[in-house]
Amino acid sequence: MSVSDTKKDKEGGLYETVKVIVQALLLALIVRTFLFQPFNIPSGSMKDTLLIGDYLFVSKYSYGYSRYSFPFGLAPISGRVFSGEPKRGDIAVFKLPRDNSTDYIKRVIGLPGDRIQMINGVVHINDEPVKRERIDDYIEQTSFGGVQRVPRYRETLPNGVTYDTLDLTERGQWDNTRVYEVPEGHYFMMGDNRDNSIDSRVLSSVGPVPLENFIGRAEILFFSVKDGEPAWMIWKWPWSVRWDRLFQTL
Repeated sequence: MSVSDTKKDKEGGLYETVKVIVQALLLALIVRTFLFQPFNIPSGSMKDTLLIGDYLFVSKYSYGYSRYSFPFGLAPISGRVFSGEPKRGDIAVFKLPRDNSTDYIKRVIGLPGDRIQMINGVVHINDEPVKRERIDDYIEQTSFGGVQRVPRYRETLPNGVTYDTLDLTERGQWDNTRVYEVPEGHYFMMGDNRDNSIDSRVLSSVGPVPLENFIGRAEILFFSVKDGEPAWMIWKWPWSVRWDRLFQTL
C-alpha cells in the first residue's frame, strides 16, 4: 500500500466518523424537538410527586407544537400546530409567561372558562370543592439530620385524576384566595407542594398560562439522585440514586 493510499484511508475514516457524529446529533435534535425532551427537577414545588434530583421525559407531541417546542423559540410558528388540549391533572412543562425563557413544571388544575379559588387550603373548581382526603404524612430528613413530618392529602379532580399534595401549614399565604377566572386559551397551573409553589395563584409571577407556552406533558421519571448529589458522579450511584423512583410513570 502506498503512502497516498494510507492518506486516503485516513481521510475516509475521518469523514465517516464526522458523518456518524453529525447524523447522531441531527437524530438527537429531531427526537428532542418532536418526540421527547429530558428535564430535571431543581425545586420542591411538586413534592412529593416530583423531588429535587428527579430526571424525566416530557412528550413534545402531546399538545402539538409551538415556537417554544424548538430550541431558543426560533421557529416562525404562531399559536400551535397539531394542537392537543391539556387535560385536568396533567403534569406539564411550560414557558413562564412573564419572560418566555424559564421552564416551569406544574399540574393542570383549571381549564379555559373555569373559576378557581382556594378556600382553607381546598381547591374549588367552579364553586365545587375538590375531593381531599387526609392520608399518611410525608416524612423527610432535615439538613440537620432530624425528621420532618408534613401533612399529606390525596386530591381527586372532577375527571377522576388522583394525586397527592403536601400542606406545610394550615395558614399558608395561598390557602385562601380570590376567585380566578381562567381566560379562553389559558390554563391554571398549581404545584403539588401547595405552600411552597409559585404558580398561577401568583398573578405577578405566573398567572394563567397560554396554550402556546406549553412545551409538553411529563410522562416518565427515568432517573433520580438525592438532593445535592451530582448525577455525573457514577461511583456514588449505589448510595445516591433513588432506585425506587426509577421508571415511574407520571
